[in-house]
Amino acid sequence: MRKQKGFSLIELLIVVAIILIIAAIAIPNLLRARIAANEASAVSSLRTINTAEVTYTTTYPTIGYAATLAILGPADAACTAGPASTNACMVDLNLGTAATVAKSGYLLEAKNDGSGPPALGYGAGAAPQTWNQTGNRDFCSVQDAVLRFKQGALADVPETTGATCTSATYTIMQ
Repeated sequence: MRKQKGFSLIELLIVVAIILIIAAIAIPNLLRARIAANEASAVSSLRTINTAEVTYTTTYPTIGYAATLAILGPADAACTAGPASTNACMVDLNLGTAATVAKSGYLLEAKNDGSGPPALGYGAGAAPQTWNQTGNRDFCSVQDAVLRFKQGALADVPETTGATCTSATYTIMQ
């Protein structure tokens, strides 16, 4: 009788089962880590928007705060036309277009309060592009530059209304 080389079918099935068990444990943790990274990116983007809004209103005092997020960004990736009140080049193109094209899984938007000119207030918000896959929380900020959050829901949009952002539904980030 010859001794066969290699693994038996049972041994291979046991190895595959062990790999599947390890994957079942690791994949949810990987998804949670990705969501946490996306949320951290959204918070960082809102801080950048807050700084850009203050810079914009200082640079263009007769206009006040920018009417949209796109106004804070450049007209093209290199800002070849230079800064202007309609394309201020204060945020990069990725952030300037984040209202329509998600940045790190989040849609972002900034709008002034419609007063003026000059506009005396603004709201900036971030909502996950796909709730519970790219993020779980919504974030917002107004001209006080305090970041706030709430548990998100399906089909949320970035909150840019100052009264809603400062209401009890949003919690101040520590």
